[in-house]
Amino acid sequence: MTSRPALILGSTSRYRRELLQRLGMPFDVAAPEVDETPRPGERPIDLAVRLALHKARDVAARFPDAVVIGSDQVADLDGEPLGKPGTHARAVAQLTAMSGREVRFHTAVAVVHAHRGLALEALSTVTVRFRPLSDEHIERYLQLERPYDCAGSAKAEGLGISLLSAIESDDPTALIGLPLIQTCALLREAGIDPLSP
Repeated sequence: MTSRPALILGSTSRYRRELLQRLGMPFDVAAPEVDETPRPGERPIDLAVRLALHKARDVAARFPDAVVIGSDQVADLDGEPLGKPGTHARAVAQLTAMSGREVRFHTAVAVVHAHRGLALEALSTVTVRFRPLSDEHIERYLQLERPYDCAGSAKAEGLGISLLSAIESDDPTALIGLPLIQTCALLREAGIDPLSP
């Protein structure tokens, strides 16, 4: 019986690390070095897939014998990508734009094993409806949660759930940043089954 290859999460996101820990498998973490700037005219869905694959490949180039997971999430408002706000002012602008609107969160995952020449990818899209938000609610939410490292400025796993009126998804973990149903499927294709001893 061959030993299971090392598993590496190519991400600095603590949310993705916490999600992957749910599978109960040992893994390491390595930071990808990837420019996340959208290309001119690039659709949010394509941006998410490209960055997930690029992150996994970047880390796999350094650890060719490991199976590497890369992931990226892009919020999509009418075809325009909304990334991590980074600042309070950008978060206010994002939440104001999303108030009372429907937003799609595209979360892509890629699994790469460079030694085997394996590169797999999958996408999970979550549709989120924001309730109408007052300036006071936006300001209060941002002061309490400070979601400046979160695509679309709303953490559904925290107080951000209070900003929403509905979530439609085939994978509840996708909105947090790593679609575990898709991740498990790709890992099985790569020869790693979380339920195998």
